[in-house]
Amino acid sequence: MGLLDSLKAKLGPAKDKVSDLAKEHGGKVEHGLERAAKVVDEKTKGKYSDKIETGTGKAKEAIERLAHKDDGDTPPPPPAAPPAA
Repeated sequence: MGLLDSLKAKLGPAKDKVSDLAKEHGGKVEHGLERAAKVVDEKTKGKYSDKIETGTGKAKEAIERLAHKDDGDTPPPPPAAPPAA
C-alpha cells in the first residue's frame, strides 16, 4: 500500500462526515455565507461586489456538491461562466 492509498483510506471517513454535515446543515451554511458576503460588501463599499458574489457562488456550489455526494443524484451543473470582459 502506497502513501497515497494510505492517505485516501484515512480521509475517507472524514469526507463522509463532511458530506453528512453538508446535507444536514447546508441551508444554515449558505445563509451564513450570504450574511458574511453582505457584511464584507458593505465594509468595502461595494468595491469588490463582483468578486464577493463569485466567491460566494463557488462556495455554495461546493456545499451542494458535498451534500449530493452520496445520494446518487447528479449535482446540478455549475452555472455558465460570464463572458470575459
